[in-house]
Amino acid sequence: MEKFSAFRDPGTGIQPFLPQLPPSENAFYATSLAPIRGTLAVIRSLLVIVIAFLHFILVNVLCTILIPIPPLRRLVGGVSTVVLARLVLFVLGFVWIPEVLVARRRGKSPEIPWSPKAGDIIVSNWSSWIDILWLSYRFNPVFVLPLADEPMPLLHSPNDSTPISYRPGRGSAAISIQTPTISPRQTIRGFRQVSLLSMVRATGRTPQSPSSSSFSTLGDIRKSAERPVVVLPECTTSNGRGLLRFAHVFEGINVPTKGCDVFVMCIRYDPPTIPQPTLAHPIASPTLNPLRHLFVISSALSPQSMSVRMLPLSESPSSQLFMVNEVVTNPTIDVLSEACAVLIARIGKMKRVGFGWEDKVAFLTFYRGQRK
Repeated sequence: MEKFSAFRDPGTGIQPFLPQLPPSENAFYATSLAPIRGTLAVIRSLLVIVIAFLHFILVNVLCTILIPIPPLRRLVGGVSTVVLARLVLFVLGFVWIPEVLVARRRGKSPEIPWSPKAGDIIVSNWSSWIDILWLSYRFNPVFVLPLADEPMPLLHSPNDSTPISYRPGRGSAAISIQTPTISPRQTIRGFRQVSLLSMVRATGRTPQSPSSSSFSTLGDIRKSAERPVVVLPECTTSNGRGLLRFAHVFEGINVPTKGCDVFVMCIRYDPPTIPQPTLAHPIASPTLNPLRHLFVISSALSPQSMSVRMLPLSESPSSQLFMVNEVVTNPTIDVLSEACAVLIARIGKMKRVGFGWEDKVAFLTFYRGQRK
């Protein structure tokens, strides 16, 4: 869509915010299988809603009652989250989810599986609420969302940006291309700890302002956490085609890190096809997010697939043998964020784009204006 060309990354040509669309759907396929897909979507969606309600009862209600008995509360909350998150993934078609440890150096001996402890940090990319379910199933972590001031509007919006005209060949009409403008980074003011269901609902949205809720520093949350802490430095979801610019979420933390281990991972999804809608969720639904996307992906007739690639702990920024200059080549005030961005791009074989969550704020304003 050329009307969104202002949000095409100039370095890679990727439009990271637009939902990916499958090839043009075959008319016979759409007509003949529509009743089956619709029925399957309704059944699966209702099952997921029932499981989500059960999770709310067990974790938000029962665990509140069990606060005077911490060991039992942790047991009930942990088992409920792990089992129900895996059950939702199974209902959606994720029968088997492969996990691969990807070493940066070839010929290394096999690494031991991941085992994050309380207060450790898990860093990942973010393109869907499916990521959140998988992380809950595997690690039962603490989720945090960043808070930041609203980005300043760009001097030129996509509607009034000055186009560049050129003629690609003799007799060809002039083509207008909008020059992308990258928004400056906004300072992350703090973080707020959220539940699994709140994290799912936040998928596709951008960071709230500090005045919207109370917040803490990442260090305070990590020190008081009873489980690993998941940090998603992109601060919003993309369509999975590229890795968004990381916010400075780890500013002030030295590398190699001390006091906690940092686990770096990447989740990838296959491009959408006619029978398989996209699993990425870059744009939140106006209401009951992400119910609409749940219904769409529940109509898939083939098994779902995702790829989870993990960096061995011995090669992470928390390893005392980690060489910063081998990963971070340009000076930055947040070495850990930049190191994680480079490592995720490498192990996930993803291209990094210059756009960040600040640019998505401008994109959403333009996108919703075009749909009115």
